[in-house]
Amino acid sequence: MLKHVTFLGGAAVASVLATGAVAQDVTADTVVATVGETEITMGEIIVARTQLPPQYAQLPVDALFNGLIDQLVQQQLLADEAEEVSAQIEYTLSNERRALIAGEVITAIADNAITEADVQAAYDARFADAEEIQEFNAAHLLVESEEEAAAAKARIDEGAAFADVARDVSTGPTGPNGGNLGWFGPGAMVPTFEEAIMALEVGGVTEPFETQFGWHVATLLETRVQARPTLDQLRPEIARELQEAAVTARLDELAEAQTITKPEPGEFDPALIDALELLD
Repeated sequence: MLKHVTFLGGAAVASVLATGAVAQDVTADTVVATVGETEITMGEIIVARTQLPPQYAQLPVDALFNGLIDQLVQQQLLADEAEEVSAQIEYTLSNERRALIAGEVITAIADNAITEADVQAAYDARFADAEEIQEFNAAHLLVESEEEAAAAKARIDEGAAFADVARDVSTGPTGPNGGNLGWFGPGAMVPTFEEAIMALEVGGVTEPFETQFGWHVATLLETRVQARPTLDQLRPEIARELQEAAVTARLDELAEAQTITKPEPGEFDPALIDALELLD
């Protein structure tokens, strides 16, 4: 926006300083510049500042102030040049006004919708009936045939370390790591593999079994219960859900209290939403 401004507003600022306006109490209605009979207020400059892209935050405030004045002055000069305002602009302004007011009301509803006690209650309710989820830390070795798997299992039964055997014979990507798969929960592995692991006690070793990947021997290293997310971790999500619910509930209340009419099916052609020619 500002890169097209010619920064002609320095004179306007100098005028404000010369008249001692800076020493006065400035309000949103304070006139900062004029274009003919049209006044440009501090409130309009402040709002224009909020609409700038983030990169302009790096500029010094005096440059922003001067640039915004120039921008609004130039926009007013061009607006005054228009002989009439098009229907499309009038409808756009109407929509924008409605949307901005609605957005402010939504913000007010959301800001006042919940307390910390509400968030805590929602967190407690979410996990009140939640079952503990078991996670597994396991290792496996993968070979092509049942005979190879049986031979590997025999070595383990005779006292060889599972990780050493896996490093020797496993063709899977975890072989160099002793077959360690790390932690995983239900559904992370193919059903046959998961069932084999879940049937083990910690330290146990399966008999050879087959999946679509080949033949496996697996061992269960340890188990744990999946950690529950903390309230702090879930607070933004829970707060957002409660706020959305509050806005929806308020909308339902408002709709219930108001007479609303909508078109009957077939009353209007839906394709009319693209009929820009109606605005001419």
